[in-house]
Amino acid sequence: MKNVSFRNDVLPLKNLLFRLAFRITLSKEEAEDVVQDTLIKVWDKRYEWETIDSIEAYAMKICRNLSLDRIKKKDNQNASFEERQFATELYTTTTPHEVMIQQDRIRWVGEIINNLPEKQRSCIQLREFDGKPYKEIAEALDISEEQVKVNIFRARQAIKSRFNELDNYGL
Repeated sequence: MKNVSFRNDVLPLKNLLFRLAFRITLSKEEAEDVVQDTLIKVWDKRYEWETIDSIEAYAMKICRNLSLDRIKKKDNQNASFEERQFATELYTTTTPHEVMIQQDRIRWVGEIINNLPEKQRSCIQLREFDGKPYKEIAEALDISEEQVKVNIFRARQAIKSRFNELDNYGL
């Protein structure tokens, strides 16, 4: 990639990197630290930017690896899904009972996603929440596009199966 600018090409990635780091670490503070460390590492490699095909995939790979290192050092699986303010705009219901059911379902999906294996969780995050194409996900996670598709398929199946178990509980 020619003429890469930190301000124009790297810095705008910080929100994407944060979402990826947050999805892996499940901690806002850890994710912020990971993003800062990622940006520093990318900056330190600025003399090699011209040889990198995709600065975005490169930054995402660094971010993922740093996030995984953080969770290996710290068992950090306790953040609640509600803290992420996920899908708050979805509340289109009118009764408090319907709102409560929707909140429960969103919480269930968040817990299910958080309990997926790391590769499935990362793939589903990058594809479904960040809208990344398979090729970019493969580059970022250092796996083949076929593995990305398999991980996403398995993650969706696991989410659907577990959600249906929870939703039908007691019926």
